[in-house]
Amino acid sequence: MNYSLINFVVTLSLALMYLPLIFFVIQRREEEQNLPLWLVIAYASLAMILNFTEALWKNNAGDAQGFQALQHYGILTLTVMMILTVKFFVKQANWWNWVGLWAFWVFGLALLQTNAFDFPETYALGKITLHSARLAPAWATLGWSIFVMSLALTIASASKTARQQLFRNRLNYWWPVFVLIFLNDLLFFANHPLTGNPLRFLAAVFMSYVVVTHNLPDVRLMLRRAFTYGLIALLMVGLYAAGFLLIEAIFGDEQNFNPLLAGAVISLILALLFAPLLNTIRRAVNAWLKADQYDPNRTIHQYSENISNILDMERLASIAVGIIKEAMQVQVGFLFLVDSDREADGRKIYRLRPATEERSIPLMDLEENGSIAAYFLREQKPLLQYDLDLLPIFRNSSAAARDWFNQLQTEVYIPIFAKRQWIGLLAFGGKTSGNRYSHEDLVTLSAHANQTAVALENARLVDNLMRLNNELRGARRQLEKNNHDLERIDQAKSDFISIASHELRTPLTVIKGYTEMLMEDGRIDENVQLSMKKIHEGTLRLHEVMDSMFDIAQIDARSLKPHLQLTALGSLIKETMLEQTRAIKERGQSIALELPALPYVKVDPNLLIKLFHHLIRNAIKFTPNGGKITISGHAIPAIMDLPNGGVEIIFSDTGVGVDPNYREIIFTKFYQPSELGKHSTSKTRFKGGGSGLGLALSKGIVEAHSGKIYVESPGYDEVNFPGSHFHVILPLSKLEPNEIPQTSQPIKFEIAA
Repeated sequence: MNYSLINFVVTLSLALMYLPLIFFVIQRREEEQNLPLWLVIAYASLAMILNFTEALWKNNAGDAQGFQALQHYGILTLTVMMILTVKFFVKQANWWNWVGLWAFWVFGLALLQTNAFDFPETYALGKITLHSARLAPAWATLGWSIFVMSLALTIASASKTARQQLFRNRLNYWWPVFVLIFLNDLLFFANHPLTGNPLRFLAAVFMSYVVVTHNLPDVRLMLRRAFTYGLIALLMVGLYAAGFLLIEAIFGDEQNFNPLLAGAVISLILALLFAPLLNTIRRAVNAWLKADQYDPNRTIHQYSENISNILDMERLASIAVGIIKEAMQVQVGFLFLVDSDREADGRKIYRLRPATEERSIPLMDLEENGSIAAYFLREQKPLLQYDLDLLPIFRNSSAAARDWFNQLQTEVYIPIFAKRQWIGLLAFGGKTSGNRYSHEDLVTLSAHANQTAVALENARLVDNLMRLNNELRGARRQLEKNNHDLERIDQAKSDFISIASHELRTPLTVIKGYTEMLMEDGRIDENVQLSMKKIHEGTLRLHEVMDSMFDIAQIDARSLKPHLQLTALGSLIKETMLEQTRAIKERGQSIALELPALPYVKVDPNLLIKLFHHLIRNAIKFTPNGGKITISGHAIPAIMDLPNGGVEIIFSDTGVGVDPNYREIIFTKFYQPSELGKHSTSKTRFKGGGSGLGLALSKGIVEAHSGKIYVESPGYDEVNFPGSHFHVILPLSKLEPNEIPQTSQPIKFEIAA
């Protein structure tokens, strides 16, 4: 009776102990581990229910067969729940297969428990007699064996394929869980169950600890330390016993022999030998178990000496990564440069690019507010791929960033900062020994990163200068090519103008002559006469264009030779204004000429008439109806550019003006503002189209006279009409001996609508 009460109390106590475990797991749950945590909670809850059932059964001594059946169901379910926990823990997706297999096995167990097939109580199978009551336990045992073996294979397979050593270390903690479950259930199926299933409770505790703890102690390190201290303990005990026996054998017969004093002497000797023996055993164990053995201080000193004066980026990356790989026995390593940039929308990004070309790694952009870049900027300490995969703070990082880091197949990332600016990133893969990166390793790597900062900053400056120099060379080559292409295009235009002007002048002259003859023939019908008049006007217009093209061709060929003679500019301008009288009146404009007494200028009158013709027509075209055109001028005294003085004529209008960015372009051949009506048939319509040669020809004529032409305007505005001022400066020639300077009379002339 007392024994039953003890079993009841033990079983009930173990059942109650599940409650704080469940509350602990609920409080420590993390978002990225939802499913494993809830499965652990469900496991502990079901185990607690089974313990409560066992306690009640032992207290009341109820139906043993029903209790056994419930235990079978519970053991199968708990084993499958553990398999599912491991599956979700390692992120494997074939969990539904085990749920289906569990359902099939539980259904079969239910059929056997209820004898749904009406098996006889006993039946013979050859020389073997089978009892139907044992079919259900046998079926449950078979299912449990399959599930337990599958659990072991799942843990072993996940541990073998895990790329991160820290995750592999975390998986090692599932083996104690497996052993505890296996022993507990094995005792049950062997009909030697432990009261309250304490091993199952310990398994639940281990499961909870593994799932809720991110950084678990290193199993390999604990084994090395345990082995080391175990060996040193055995060695100390052995040496103490051997020493005591030796002293006793030598001095035991002496009358003054004191065993206590002998023990003290041996203990003193062993105390002196303990430290060197411990270091020797530790080195031997570390070498045997492939522990990392390097001197961080020596490595950092060697690292600093080798990279301090390197300015070549490729060499710096090779040496910096190579020293760390050799010292720590790392499989792979990279050095990345980090460039900051500001997007058009104001977002700041950090662009990671490899410092060497040894491996084809694409560029990676990390947003400043992204979880990965924010971690490096905030913490300025190493980041493990293990943390990047599992910690909730990195869950919202972009898929592209996560894939980029995964494809590197590295385990640790160490940022490099200089003057609080993120300038680089070191990345290293797993160790050849298979060991994890310890805290000491991360401290050493951070020290390496600090040593790299100055050298990397200097190398970046040199690298940026070299890249900028290469870009400038490339831009220069491209510019030279573009200039060559433009020269060829300009030459082609000049050749076209020259050929067209020569080839078309002759047929146009013939057309003009015959149309004039037909127009003078009084026998031709009036309608035909009108048609001939239109043909003649078109021919004159085309002839004018050809003359301009011919002059442009001469300017391009530098063969335009003005026939200079002393000329009064005012009379030429007035003559040109009179030719535009009709156009001015049609547009409702007014044009005024007001010149003071000006010196005569040696010019080609025919070319100057063309110059004034184009400038006045240009002013009419770009001035709205009702606008005003003013022509003024003044003499220029002798200055550096005009040693003999000169004359400046200014053509002002109240038109649309000229964009400051196009003050030079408007004087190029065939330039047409994009908004002009290029197909206009009128030479003076507001903003009407033209050949695009007028201003180019004007510039050529002025420069042929060694003069200068330019435009001034506040800007282009079709609403307020700021107007423009075209300045023509013509130099005066040096007077010959006994030559008297001539001056024209002041002139004031106006044509109004």
